[in-house]
Amino acid sequence: MGRIEHTFNALKEKGEKALICYLTAGDPGLEQTREIIIGLDAAGVDCIEIGVPFSDPTADGPIIQAASHRALKNGTTLAGILAMIESLREVSEIPVVLFGYYNPILSYGAERFSVRAHEAGVDGILVVDLPPEEAAELRQYTDPKGIDFISLIAPTTNTERVRQIASHATGFLYYISITGVTGTAKPQVEAVAKDVERIREVTALPLVVGFGISTPQQSREIAPYADGIVIGSAVVQMIEEHCGTFDLVAHVAHYAKQMKEASSVPPRR
Repeated sequence: MGRIEHTFNALKEKGEKALICYLTAGDPGLEQTREIIIGLDAAGVDCIEIGVPFSDPTADGPIIQAASHRALKNGTTLAGILAMIESLREVSEIPVVLFGYYNPILSYGAERFSVRAHEAGVDGILVVDLPPEEAAELRQYTDPKGIDFISLIAPTTNTERVRQIASHATGFLYYISITGVTGTAKPQVEAVAKDVERIREVTALPLVVGFGISTPQQSREIAPYADGIVIGSAVVQMIEEHCGTFDLVAHVAHYAKQMKEASSVPPRR
């Protein structure tokens, strides 16, 4: 059993919801990224999504786009990110999902990436521009290494398509709670609840909700309907705002702790 499956099973037994935090690797630097992840782990975060910076992040809003450009300007590479994760594994067993686009992986080499990611301690990948129909060229290498292939589901995804996506996904499913890019709108709780119920009818995989969640109140409202929530742009913006300060890690960790506490509500009956 991998770290992702173990984490969701343990949370289910305790009646808790997963808190997943996204941050862009290399913003402001890879060493700081490692320190922030360690702080988030200590704050109770259950899983980390590490964004691999890319020059054309079409699914991301302005906050994450800016972070990606800063990271690339800092010289962040996929090889460097994998080395950072390997170093992280010396002190943390928090599940790690690499989040990004296929181009950096393709440039690195799909087979080489899979071997190195497994060695480094990567638990899952979410490649936003690699749909299930085209994923075999990567999954032929990642699946044998036990790396979960996380898939996205949008509000516009019909039920039959959800069934197709879920039948190939592993780890968990990521429901995008809004149409559009990250960090640009707020999810509507009623719409999320209705869609989550529809998705649960065709899959037993854990289902997390992300895009647009940034406050404890939103966490409190949405968590009861899902197995976890994802916060991304809010974390990335906080890192930008406190970059260069001595208490950067403390600020981000305190925010994550508040979001985790807000999500720890009894499931709806």
